[in-house]
Amino acid sequence: MTPSVRRTRRTLRVAGAGAAALLALSACSSSSASSKDAAATPASGSAKPSGTVTVFAAASLQESFTALGKEFERQHPGTRISFGFGGSDTLAASITGGAPADVFAAASPKTMATVTDAADVAGTPVTFVRNQLEIATLPGNPHKVASLKDLTQPGLKVVLCDRTVPCGAAARKALDAGHLRLTPVSYEQDVKSALTKVELKEADAAVVYRTDVRAAGDKVEGVEFPESADAVNDYPIALLKNARNAETAKAFIALVRSAEGQKVLGAAGFLRP
Repeated sequence: MTPSVRRTRRTLRVAGAGAAALLALSACSSSSASSKDAAATPASGSAKPSGTVTVFAAASLQESFTALGKEFERQHPGTRISFGFGGSDTLAASITGGAPADVFAAASPKTMATVTDAADVAGTPVTFVRNQLEIATLPGNPHKVASLKDLTQPGLKVVLCDRTVPCGAAARKALDAGHLRLTPVSYEQDVKSALTKVELKEADAAVVYRTDVRAAGDKVEGVEFPESADAVNDYPIALLKNARNAETAKAFIALVRSAEGQKVLGAAGFLRP
């Protein structure tokens, strides 16, 4: 793919993507009861999932995890999946600071390491998806952005995630791969905040994940760039040591990692691990 390649993502809205993901998941679930049971039942073969599970997850997972949470609750009446979405570094700091949660899904191994180094996980984190960067521009791409280098043109208002956030670290890695220097008008604490700047026309472009461009529908236009291949992020998920509902949390993790869960995540634009 050359730097001039550009792809417009205008067809999916957040609501439509969530609905399509749920339909796909339900269809897959109904077609194979044994697959559903394998995905939703804890490996220990313990009691039926029940109660509330609190999941801290990277902001880029918001649409797909919300869909998966609703499907889990449908499969297991009486359960509730409660989410806390945000920058992975902020969530990791909250967990090590004692915030109550059962599951952590981070946007990079580095942010997960903050939690594992503090001995706050039970077992070993597992990569469940990967994600790639894309440029989000204003609808119609009025500034004719066709490459990462185009973001360095004078007068263009560009937003990046903060360097401590996985999407910001990935953007920095991509810029380094292209030997480019870029001074953004602002650094944002999570990928959704960076994207919102473009949606509100407070910025001309932002470097975000392609999943976020897809979720935004026609509010933005996406531009692919080859340097993104040098900055693909692995997303690990883990059960937390102080989980208050460990068995049901394991069942939710199993759903995320199952073929059904991967179908929902793939529809959102995530890559397989």
